Amino acid sequence: QVRMLESGGGSVQAGGSLRLSCVASGYDFMGYGMAWARQAPGKGPQWVSGISRDGKHVYYTSAVKGRFTMTRDNTKNTVYLQMNDLRIDDTALYYCANDRDGWEKRWGQGTQVTVSS
Repeated sequence: QVRMLESGGGSVQAGGSLRLSCVASGYDFMGYGMAWARQAPGKGPQWVSGISRDGKHVYYTSAVKGRFTMTRDNTKNTVYLQMNDLRIDDTALYYCANDRDGWEKRWGQGTQVTVSS
């Protein structure tokens, strides 16, 4: 059974930083790329970032490029999302997903990020 446990969200002021973590289990973590996605209130899910199996290739949506950094630690079955210079429109529920099932498949509860002015 796949499990994703996201953490690290919170409330911050614009310009602040947060570091999200996601611990994955129940499948071959090292066999698949991973992604972070988010869903803002009243909107559909949005892909944010993706990382290859070995962590060498990382991709970002243009809205977060230069501000967010995604990494992974295959020894801990964990992916991270370092978020700097947060903006109000980064406010959303963030969740991690694997490439096996697709980025739109949300297995965990997600972690809420709220950015205020």
